[in-house]
Amino acid sequence: MRLARLVLLRSLLTALLLAPSIAAAVGMQSSQASDLESVLGRSRQRLQKADIRAVGHLVRVDASGARTVYAITLKAHWFPGVLRVLCQITSPSDARAHILLEMHPNGQDVIQIAHPGDAVPVTLPYSKWSDGPLGPGFSYEDFFESQYFWPGQTVTPNTKFGSRICDLLKSTPVTNDRSHYAEVETWLDHTIGYPVYVEKTLKGTSAVKQFTYFGLRQISGVWSASQIEEKTRGQAGSSLLIFDRGSAKANLNLGEFSPEQLTKF
Repeated sequence: MRLARLVLLRSLLTALLLAPSIAAAVGMQSSQASDLESVLGRSRQRLQKADIRAVGHLVRVDASGARTVYAITLKAHWFPGVLRVLCQITSPSDARAHILLEMHPNGQDVIQIAHPGDAVPVTLPYSKWSDGPLGPGFSYEDFFESQYFWPGQTVTPNTKFGSRICDLLKSTPVTNDRSHYAEVETWLDHTIGYPVYVEKTLKGTSAVKQFTYFGLRQISGVWSASQIEEKTRGQAGSSLLIFDRGSAKANLNLGEFSPEQLTKF
């Protein structure tokens, strides 16, 4: 009887000693879940409120330092259940093209492309998505941000990037997600919830594409970057996407993303 009481006493003492640790662990898990929900919610909401028209140019710098400049116009609008992005390349003449990207939260994304003289747009095969209309720096996939809707998500709050305090979001796709990336890590400014730096790791090659966002600004309550620079780690050359002007509340409608608009040059 005395032995049973001693065992019971030791069990109660152990439980009392472990209780604070268990409570702290549960609190940490709850805090992490809350952080992830908040970070993902802000990022998804940013896309689900998209109504953007922008005019700019992309500068591609090759390994030798030679520069090629392309003029582009971008339109983006979230319609129920789908983000539509229309990229129009207007010069030089031999690069002219219209690309319609449709990002669905369920991962079944679609990309269509048309060139001058095409009667109908062509659906771009998935095998070509890691290419780009203006080189591999900004691939077709890079014009929509499907990573925020992938099932695999973790967040590390209070991560420094330069002088900024960020939430580091790590996103990984599953089989149903049509992506050539194995994972995407995004440093989101904790205060405004907008990316300042992104690393995208390609499947197969494990090459890492690095995107740095410059000139963050708030227009009509919407945050955006004036420039986005892409570099591939360990490789010479870069691509710089520059936005010259535009509207964060463009009042776009579905007709502006129609097949007829794709073939209209």
